[in-house]
Amino acid sequence: MLILIAAGFAVYYLPHVFVHPPVAVNSDSAAGEWAMFRHDLRLTGAAGTAAPPPRGEQKWVFPTGAAVHSSPAVVDGTVYIGSRDHRLYALDAATGAKRWSYRTESWVESSPAVVDGVVYFGSQDGFLRALDARTSSLLWEFDAEYVVKSSPAVADGLVYFVANKTVYAVDAATGKERWHREAADRTDASPSVANGIVYIGSVNALHARNGWRRLHFKTFRPVWGTAAVVGETVYTVNALGRVVAFDGTVRNRPLEHAVTPYTLQLWAMGLWPRPLPPSGLLWGVNLGHRTLTAPTLDDGTLYVATMNGLVAVDLLSRDVRWEFTDARTRASSPALAYDTVYAGADDGHLYAVNAATGAERWRFETGERITGSPAVVDGVVYVGSHDGNVYAVK
Repeated sequence: MLILIAAGFAVYYLPHVFVHPPVAVNSDSAAGEWAMFRHDLRLTGAAGTAAPPPRGEQKWVFPTGAAVHSSPAVVDGTVYIGSRDHRLYALDAATGAKRWSYRTESWVESSPAVVDGVVYFGSQDGFLRALDARTSSLLWEFDAEYVVKSSPAVADGLVYFVANKTVYAVDAATGKERWHREAADRTDASPSVANGIVYIGSVNALHARNGWRRLHFKTFRPVWGTAAVVGETVYTVNALGRVVAFDGTVRNRPLEHAVTPYTLQLWAMGLWPRPLPPSGLLWGVNLGHRTLTAPTLDDGTLYVATMNGLVAVDLLSRDVRWEFTDARTRASSPALAYDTVYAGADDGHLYAVNAATGAERWRFETGERITGSPAVVDGVVYVGSHDGNVYAVK
């Protein structure tokens, strides 16, 4: 029996001891770019730029043929963004003029990632595609069989994305599958990549090279936004507005999720010691408002959009610094740049809020609700609206 137990522990632990996650993987946005969803592979949503901040004035507007939920990527003077008119667009960042469009067979709600001259994006026709960023020529496509709402993350020569609870890693050059893994919970959330680990949903931590599951952290309510990573700490917010911070480098204890329900019952009856906390848990804070969005992180503060507005949480004290109640949103995760938080709202406005105080700096009106996350580059905010337009606000 002891030999069997020892063998079980060896099978569980040794592969991760000898095959470490590739910590150095990186394809983050360069200075002056917003090359992927939420700006970087850690999905922080923050770009600490020093350029003059936007003033809330329209620079240009480009009409697509349907609502725009996709969030923009901005690279080398070009804005890449999808639309429900089944197209991915490349627009001149200075003028809004169309450089090209690529038609798929369904909505493009996935936000593109642009790496080394290639645009990667998903479509609800079930394909992840790679296009030449300059010409829109199709380089390859991968059939995931289910809708691809997830925005891709590109790191260490692999493209990570989610389709119908399955996490895929495909070769960035060829589109050939390297591995796939079923997530422990159904999710369309976009992956974040840090410390050689891929984080998905609520929350699955997978080895970036081979997909081995390292941690399943249960939030007990759905996480509709993405996880953000700072250092080795992962932050996520569930649908009821509970912010959870956990160590993203640890692994589950053997049989943790199988045993915990029983030990909790025995503890409640006074027959068992208090169970250990979930593996990796550092702390949790209840915001008191439902949220479907991803947190934004910078300089010791977490910003999140809720059904009641924007909230800033001090990560050291875990106290709420301020609340801004005008920008009520369902799906637009905030972006941070120039000491300002930018967020779209259900009332059709793009809001700019002082990151330190929560005071409104300006608001910009579009014709419909905003559900995509803004991108901020060189003093301009780029965002799509359900009125079918893409806006540049300077």
